[in-house]
Amino acid sequence: MSRTLDIAPLRSLVAVADCGGFQRAAGSLHLSQGAVSQHIRRLEAAIGRPLVERHGRGSRFTPDGEQLLSHARRILALHDESLRSFGVETELTVVIGSTEHAAAQLLPHLATLLEGRLPDHRVRFRIDRGAALREGLAAGRIDLALLLGRTDDPRAVPVGELELTWYASPTWTRPASTVPLVAFDDPCALRSRALDTLADHGIPAEIGAEATQLAGVQAAVGAGLGVALMATFGQAPEGLVAREDLPAPAPLPLAVWARHGLAAGVGQAVAGAVRELLDAGGLAAEVVPLVTPSAESPAIRLARGA
Repeated sequence: MSRTLDIAPLRSLVAVADCGGFQRAAGSLHLSQGAVSQHIRRLEAAIGRPLVERHGRGSRFTPDGEQLLSHARRILALHDESLRSFGVETELTVVIGSTEHAAAQLLPHLATLLEGRLPDHRVRFRIDRGAALREGLAAGRIDLALLLGRTDDPRAVPVGELELTWYASPTWTRPASTVPLVAFDDPCALRSRALDTLADHGIPAEIGAEATQLAGVQAAVGAGLGVALMATFGQAPEGLVAREDLPAPAPLPLAVWARHGLAAGVGQAVAGAVRELLDAGGLAAEVVPLVTPSAESPAIRLARGA
């Protein structure tokens, strides 16, 4: 029996990964959810293995699904490149992952810059933890990721540094003994930098509250549960105040990571835009809401991770 991997089902597979589910993928492709599901079943029939499995109330890719996803991206890239070589226009999508630390202030400006620098691409952002973004890069679910921390990895292009600030509730009083910290769950570059900074200055500290998302960190700090280290481009989160009675932390390096096989020009355009924004230093002077971009924004398609 002849088996083929058709372009339309492969595009649906990539859309499910990029959009975070069947329903959003259907909307992105202007198809019904049933049509997207049928495309996935056709791919499963072609390779004879399940690609997607139930996971709680949602679904996730099987190892075979992750493997085919990586192949699908390369197949579609070559397919679209072939069409463009004959003057046929195709829509390209670049998925950029970011942690929440820089998302609120950086991504809206980045989206605006990329409209001019990648005019043939639709830009979609994914907000997630650093570990999940690294997994997404390896699996081909995202194309680029803005990640904190030093690295010698050849896939990473250093673009600048994020200044860090201590924040607390206006009514919080620094204890005479151990300083309680509010932090993201481990592993987290900000968490490590906070603990290391206080330890280097001989200040006892302990984690008093943990959260998986920035909103949880800010809520715990606002409730007076401790002090937190954040990257906010000078815009204090609502209800919080900067603390200058704690040791000034060193900034954290920021790098743009690219997945294997991504066109070099795309990565260079994104890295250059991020570097320009950081070098300009004008983000803090602008009033930018301290919320992540809306999923309904026409300029930014956002899929929030857990």
